[in-house]
Amino acid sequence: MNIIVTGATKGIGRAVCERFAKEGFNLAICSRNAEDLKTFKNELNSQYPDIQVLTKKCDVSKKRAVLQFAEFVLKKWDKIDILVNNAGVFLPGQIHKEEDGILEKSIETNLYSAYHLTRAIVPHMAEQQSGHIFNLCSIASIMAYPNGGSYSISKFALLGFSKVLRAELLDKGIKVTAVLPGGTWSASWKGVDLPLERLMPAADIAESIWSASQMNASTVVEEILLRPQLGDL
Repeated sequence: MNIIVTGATKGIGRAVCERFAKEGFNLAICSRNAEDLKTFKNELNSQYPDIQVLTKKCDVSKKRAVLQFAEFVLKKWDKIDILVNNAGVFLPGQIHKEEDGILEKSIETNLYSAYHLTRAIVPHMAEQQSGHIFNLCSIASIMAYPNGGSYSISKFALLGFSKVLRAELLDKGIKVTAVLPGGTWSASWKGVDLPLERLMPAADIAESIWSASQMNASTVVEEILLRPQLGDL
């Protein structure tokens, strides 16, 4: 079984890789940092020596880089079972105050990356009449908040993308799941003065993705909504 995960070396992406590696999945992963990829690959191979780990440095905000990553994976694998569009960027701010270019960067990273990679992979899933696509959306996909700015715009768009994909692919044996987590622990939260219980562990998000991937072929979890027990931050 083969799974592709973008933004794989940190946070939710890393947790997803670890969860699926535990189940014997081969991994194709990308990140902007080559050293992080090398270190993570070595860790995975050490713990799970029987799985294959493909790595490629990739800035997913660049269409050409995304398509090169897809080509790299498809040359290695004949079958893609799961695609997790996880890579993203959070640039807080208010629409009327944020720097020029923030919307473009947010859309390119959070939406276009998923769009281009999915378009490259879906024909192969359609040919095999199976596959599962997970798009890492956000609570910001369904509610506006004062410091969400362009990030929230991009995540609203990603949820819309997921809904359109679901409608287009339901008769092709391809499942589509939008994952909408609230505050989740990652390195980006380091230094923030918050008690740990205000954030969800990334492993819980990964567990929900694993569970959704294990449903019968006749069942699809369309959306997974997760929030910290004490509510949104």
